[in-house]
Amino acid sequence: MTVSVRTIHRVENLIPDATQRIRNMSTDQARQRLLDDDATSAGAIEGSFALVARNGERVRLARSLDRPLRYFLAKEVAGPLLVVADRIDAIRQFLEEQGYGNQFHPSYTRMVPAHHVTEIQLVGCPDPNPQYRRFFDPPRETLPADRDVIGKAYVEALRAEVAHWLDFIPAPAPIGVLFSGGIDSGAVFLTLHDELLARGESAARLKAFTLSVDGGGDDLRQARELLGQTGLAFLGEEIRVSEREVDPDQAVAVIEDYKPLDVECAAVNLALLRSLRARYPDWEYLMDGDGGDENLKDYPIEENSELTIRSVVNNQMLYQEGWGVDAIKHSLTYSGGQSRACVRGYAPATSLGFTICSPNTAPAVIAVAEAIPFAELTQGSHDALYALKGEVISSGIRQVLEREFPVFPKRRFQHGAVSTTTRGRRLDRSEKHYRDVFLGLHQRT
Repeated sequence: MTVSVRTIHRVENLIPDATQRIRNMSTDQARQRLLDDDATSAGAIEGSFALVARNGERVRLARSLDRPLRYFLAKEVAGPLLVVADRIDAIRQFLEEQGYGNQFHPSYTRMVPAHHVTEIQLVGCPDPNPQYRRFFDPPRETLPADRDVIGKAYVEALRAEVAHWLDFIPAPAPIGVLFSGGIDSGAVFLTLHDELLARGESAARLKAFTLSVDGGGDDLRQARELLGQTGLAFLGEEIRVSEREVDPDQAVAVIEDYKPLDVECAAVNLALLRSLRARYPDWEYLMDGDGGDENLKDYPIEENSELTIRSVVNNQMLYQEGWGVDAIKHSLTYSGGQSRACVRGYAPATSLGFTICSPNTAPAVIAVAEAIPFAELTQGSHDALYALKGEVISSGIRQVLEREFPVFPKRRFQHGAVSTTTRGRRLDRSEKHYRDVFLGLHQRT
């Protein structure tokens, strides 16, 4: 029996080139990197990107950790149709406009995993599974078990990444930091402030935006305290919203996901950003500390029955990538770890016209984190692991920025911005509820 083979009929890339924020080469040059048979060539692309490159029947896709890249394979009479976008609903809308809406289901969409070149050979039925080739593979545990050495290396990498983004952001455009006063947003804010001064630029470009829902939560208190202790209280700005503005079901539609912690985070993020947009109609550039917990492995292991401290410290980029593209539990629809959760910041910001970045998601910063000998430093102790981030970052800030850095207890964004009572009323919903809301968005009438 002879199987007919067709080349690709169409590749539709719905991501505008204008949204690529590549710092060190053109978008076309970056696409050419993807077509290089050495997958590590894509590792030279710096910045934020979600790219598609085609050479005949071979299509390659790659993205940075901070943003999503999705695709869907449809069938036309003439051959396969590959649709690429950053949103599931954009794929659906395109297919419906083309008359192929009956082929769509959200579970048939695929997410390109971060740090990998995804290769699709579309030759007609049956289409083979995509192949994944890693382009970012930092060596592990190469730093000494010395918190001061680690802290200096990490904050130096953080500051270098902040400097790269400042080169990208046009002066004198204002820059806002989504600021809880915690370790990650605090380190980004102080690094950004000091880098501006080192360049001879005005710190007045900078604002630290802190959310408080109906005056509740502990973030506002600790944000004031950190800014006060560092003499930068004049750069802080409180964003107060009412609890009715925190709508997790609406957040499901924006991030197109149903994992409760990510939905909750997105819900408060949306409330903050909507208020910010109303207050500053022309504001564009934002930074946050997203990725710091993943890099320094600062999540409560006890809350996830699938994890042990051994699995956390011994698996490469576990919190950034999940269990890996070859694992059974890797989600083809969503990817894993922060590679999945990146939408909780990216989607709310872009939906409201902001350009957002976190230096913690940059490969150069992650590479320092991967070089940390976590197992040696923590010796199997959960408490030692949870304390490590504060010890490392405060030491690094002291050495690199010559500042004392107050360390507050870790809390999630959705916990620090709202009171316990409000959280129970607005955010206490099950994953099944959010999943039903998500699927309801795509029910055909």
